Amino acid sequence: MLFSIQTSLNISNYTDYMQRQVLICRHAEAVEHFSLRPDFERELTKSGVLQAHQTGHWIRDNFSKVDVIVTSPSKRTSATALILADKLYYDDQHIMYVPELYNAGEPKLLEALSSLPEKAKTILIIGHNPGITQLARHLLNKHIAYLEPANVLAIKLELEKWEDIHVNQGTLLLHNMQHIL
Repeated sequence: MLFSIQTSLNISNYTDYMQRQVLICRHAEAVEHFSLRPDFERELTKSGVLQAHQTGHWIRDNFSKVDVIVTSPSKRTSATALILADKLYYDDQHIMYVPELYNAGEPKLLEALSSLPEKAKTILIIGHNPGITQLARHLLNKHIAYLEPANVLAIKLELEKWEDIHVNQGTLLLHNMQHIL
């Protein structure tokens, strides 16, 4: 007797399930670092506030929503995150402030991404150079220019779980950089 196994798995749904997007953003322009004020306390300049608003509009115009916003808790990244959240109609009470992301390198950024909830499909991570650019280079497996203030690039990843991000290469979807190479 021949058995037939019926499954409700639709291959196109499975592909959608595995597809995730990481929007990697450098904080907007901050005031210069002076020795009397700790780097962590640097605020956005007026130009930086405008940059963050423009970047928020760009993200909203190109992506319907983000599921999670993750940021360093420094003043400049927090301010950038709050402006972007407002432009994206994202509840700022749900922004994830991760102390380890302050001036973090690529390994810490990957660690933060690998612990994201599985239901999150599109995430926005806001951080500092050089780590944020190193993260983009790692995920794209190619050299790109350093992200300037308020630059963002979107990378598509085929991942079943965020914890697999360490061994995955993504595809560049979009960016707002003047020069990427």
